[in-house]
Amino acid sequence: MELAAARGEARPADRVARRKVTRLHRAAEIGLAALLLILASPILLLAVAAVLVFSGWPVFYGHVRVGRDGRPFRCWKLRTMMTDAESQLNRDADLRDRYVSNGYKLSEDDDPRVTKIGRLIRRSFIDELPQLVNVLNGTMSLVGPRPVIEEELQEFDPHARELLALRPGIVGAWTSHGRDRPSYPERAQIEIEYVRKRSLRTDASILFRSLPVVLRGQRPGS
Repeated sequence: MELAAARGEARPADRVARRKVTRLHRAAEIGLAALLLILASPILLLAVAAVLVFSGWPVFYGHVRVGRDGRPFRCWKLRTMMTDAESQLNRDADLRDRYVSNGYKLSEDDDPRVTKIGRLIRRSFIDELPQLVNVLNGTMSLVGPRPVIEEELQEFDPHARELLALRPGIVGAWTSHGRDRPSYPERAQIEIEYVRKRSLRTDASILFRSLPVVLRGQRPGS
């Protein structure tokens, strides 16, 4: 037992306690995600109708991201771009260069793929609301590192495995910086530090700090 303690290994009682905290955390976020989805459903339905009328089908878009333990999953959003947005990005070398250099995202003003109705919806948090379904199905958490694409994992080397130890989040330590969100490599440092220090108190603090960011219509990021 002393040898295990010296090596920093968790005792059986500690592991049981951690599992209980993890189950409590998961149960709390499922309940909160379900409540938020119910409360937001009128706004979400209006947004769905607007996308359908002004941009057509499909209404939702599931972008493939890397999830917990490296498993790919679809991160759901309301579709705010043209239906061939991905192929446009791959065809246009200049657009892709700007996308990568800007932290694997483009601003609305610099992205010709965003539709008119999409530009309006993107001024709020509404297009991210479908990610509450990701929380309910277990592929995301309310709070965690923002989901990344496979190519983006190189920005986290040599700590990518630490990043993938948790479910990605709708909001997180990086997104709570609001308009002052840094790009890589500072973003990677913020996310990895969160992974190492994560606790129920930390997550509650991030949710609290993220509320005014969302109310100001600032997006959670890529």
